[in-house]
Amino acid sequence: MRHVMPYLLVGIGGFFGANARFLLASWTARTFDTRFPLGTFLVNVSGCLVIGILGTVVVERLIGRPDHVQFLLVIGFLGAYTTFSSFAFENNSLIVGGHWLIAALYITLSVFVGLLAARAGVVLARTWF
Repeated sequence: MRHVMPYLLVGIGGFFGANARFLLASWTARTFDTRFPLGTFLVNVSGCLVIGILGTVVVERLIGRPDHVQFLLVIGFLGAYTTFSSFAFENNSLIVGGHWLIAALYITLSVFVGLLAARAGVVLARTWF
């Protein structure tokens, strides 16, 4: 059971995170009539806030079972809710650690290579299907 527990915790957290994302994005789309992707924006910003809180509590305060909290809430819930929060938290850690150049490179490459990869996926899908 010990080896299965991380997978269960990630799966349970992921279930709730994915549903929380769906609920917030759906509510936002019904409530606000805008071309701006407000639902995704709110998910990403709220996920960044929550990972900042959880990351600090888990790392700096080491509550009870930090691995279980990380599996359930950080990897599971927030991983399904938004991976942008991990991206932001990792960059914060790089900046706090004085690794400005690596953070800038990570941000720049993630945005531009991500956009290129998305575009390549669209082109490939249209070509193949």
